[in-house]
Amino acid sequence: MALTIWTNTKFDPAVTKLLHDGTRAHRLVTSAAASTSVLVAGQTDPALASADIAFGQPDPVDCLRYPNIKWVEVSTAGYTRYDTPEFLETFRTRGSAFTNASAVFADPCAQHVLAMMLSLGRQLLPSHRDQLTDQSWHYEERRYHSRLLTGQSVLMLGYGAIGRRLTELLAPFGMTLYALRRQTRSETGVRIVPETELTRVLPLVDHIVNILPANPATSGYVNARRLACCRPSAKFYNVGRGTTVDQPALAEALRSKKIAAAYLDVTDPEPLPPAHELWSTPNCYITPHTAGGRHDQDETIVRHFLQNLAAYESGGAMTDRVV
Repeated sequence: MALTIWTNTKFDPAVTKLLHDGTRAHRLVTSAAASTSVLVAGQTDPALASADIAFGQPDPVDCLRYPNIKWVEVSTAGYTRYDTPEFLETFRTRGSAFTNASAVFADPCAQHVLAMMLSLGRQLLPSHRDQLTDQSWHYEERRYHSRLLTGQSVLMLGYGAIGRRLTELLAPFGMTLYALRRQTRSETGVRIVPETELTRVLPLVDHIVNILPANPATSGYVNARRLACCRPSAKFYNVGRGTTVDQPALAEALRSKKIAAAYLDVTDPEPLPPAHELWSTPNCYITPHTAGGRHDQDETIVRHFLQNLAAYESGGAMTDRVV
């Protein structure tokens, strides 16, 4: 049976052809308000009223308004706008499916964290700064301040697709890996930490990787009290969401050397204003929400959707299913 598939994501011609070819058995409708950025919230669109499937960033209110929608796949790993009891329970009650694209972004995000861990450990950033400024030759300082990841310890705040991939990438270094998660079932290669044990584990680790999503329970989760538990040599990384960190507390922890360094790929707000204190905070390194970036992002997003479409048609298991 032919389905109506709605999308509000604008792709380049080659990826658009891939999507059209993969959905030729169905009717594909592109929203007049389509966007090239997966991070932009979708606008309300009356065309969604006739859709069986929504792909991209549909307006959550529209998704609830139109009970004919049988499946929504968002083109991002994060789904904060949809992560509400009303949305998720409504989809469960209807028997509708909701999927995200975590599998698309897990590897680049995990590689991004690993890249920064290695950059900080091997003194690449200070050496690059020397090259851009006075071209000084800090041989002894750089050489003897370099550190190995081998045998160090990592705590991941949150443990989903990114955390699992990071665990795989860190395995060759023989690191001790911890992960904070509400569900305390065991995982291969990592020690699961319940929230009641967090303050005990924080002083034990060399690296804290924040992968928490944005929701009321995680707002300002990394705060002054938790930062005070860290060892002074610890490094903090955020590839989750900016709202999960108390940024003034983080800046103060860096200035007072309660922690050694911070790497932030996400901030609040985004873009981060030029006058924001984090830009000039010592040992704070910022990238502009690019951890999930990959040269084949759009093609991979479409292939992820088409794979799930085939599973949906056959009644098979869908990748990255939330509901």
